[in-house]
Amino acid sequence: MVRRIPAVLMRGGTSRGLFFHDRDLPREAKLVEQMVLAAYGSPDPFGRQTDGVGGGTSLTSKVAIIRPADEEGFDVVYRFGQVAIDRPEVDFRGNCGNLSAAVGPFAVDEGLVPAVEPVTRVRIHQENTNTLIVSEVPVRDGRFLETGDYRIDGIPFPGSRIRLHFVRPEGAVTAALFPTGARKDRFTLPGGKTIAATCLDAANPFVFVRADALGLRGVEIEAFESSAELREELEAVRRQAAVAMGIAPSVAEAARRNQAVPKIAVVAAPAAYRAVNGREVAAEEITLVARMMSMGALHRAYAVSGAIATAGAARIPGTVVSEVARLAVEEPARVVIGHPSGRIEAEAEIAEKDGGIVYEEGIVGRTARRLMEGFVLIPERISEGDRL
Repeated sequence: MVRRIPAVLMRGGTSRGLFFHDRDLPREAKLVEQMVLAAYGSPDPFGRQTDGVGGGTSLTSKVAIIRPADEEGFDVVYRFGQVAIDRPEVDFRGNCGNLSAAVGPFAVDEGLVPAVEPVTRVRIHQENTNTLIVSEVPVRDGRFLETGDYRIDGIPFPGSRIRLHFVRPEGAVTAALFPTGARKDRFTLPGGKTIAATCLDAANPFVFVRADALGLRGVEIEAFESSAELREELEAVRRQAAVAMGIAPSVAEAARRNQAVPKIAVVAAPAAYRAVNGREVAAEEITLVARMMSMGALHRAYAVSGAIATAGAARIPGTVVSEVARLAVEEPARVVIGHPSGRIEAEAEIAEKDGGIVYEEGIVGRTARRLMEGFVLIPERISEGDRL
């Protein structure tokens, strides 16, 4: 028989995914993965996920599994999964900062935390990265208040502002802010040329490279989508960085099982460009330009975890990001990143302690919305004794 699992489809920031209560899923991890893949219509060699709720993009192929927290200091536990489109994998490493914006509203509406007006603070244990995210959720009449006038680039309609505080986000996957021990490393492009890169782990593992090292200005959009050569160069660096950061044992394994982390971003000094919606972004509006790749494709918006990592790297001397960033003297903690859909702003509180760098907190504003609720239907072939 078809299996019916209670689920809520939510948008968090510029991402979208199914939200499940942990209590409604099987205990066996492999069976959970099979059910999630079936719900999304993966793997799909045609790349469309037509037989599920996925949208054929990494932004719409995400899952959140929520349960009440047992540990003091947390309200809920949030497990994130990045669902592969063309292969039978759900990567439960790393996090999606955008989808994190919907966790607090889900917790309020599902009765997992007491609703407090006008703002409910939800303390989220991000299980993948073992970090604390404090979500400030607007509330009215005991439920999440989604309406408001706060806008984020990449979403056409405004909503209420959800402030996300990423507390001590460093070492999300690798247990170190600089997993290689250096603020700069060098990696080899397919043609043999070596370029400088910064490997940093804050909210998610990232590797940053300068646009001019790749012969780019940094404001390009189409080149990242249409140039197979550029994508090959970036993927080569990303795989080498995965090994250097201790995430994968080899570049072959990084290609096979480490698509989601680390992510790679190309950065450049502030410059004017036209966003995908036709809006002109002025150089004076931003701290730097960045283009981020996710699961081998250009991220047309910018990940919240990417904003946290980028803002932190911009404030730390010796990184390739700090070399191109133009921080405001009066507001050095504020970093505005120019991305294909417009801008995203983050605050990064950095401190020096015991001769090292500590990333105290990253803050970003997002919106969220509950899109659908009911049941997701799992095909009969997925059962306690079957596998895809």
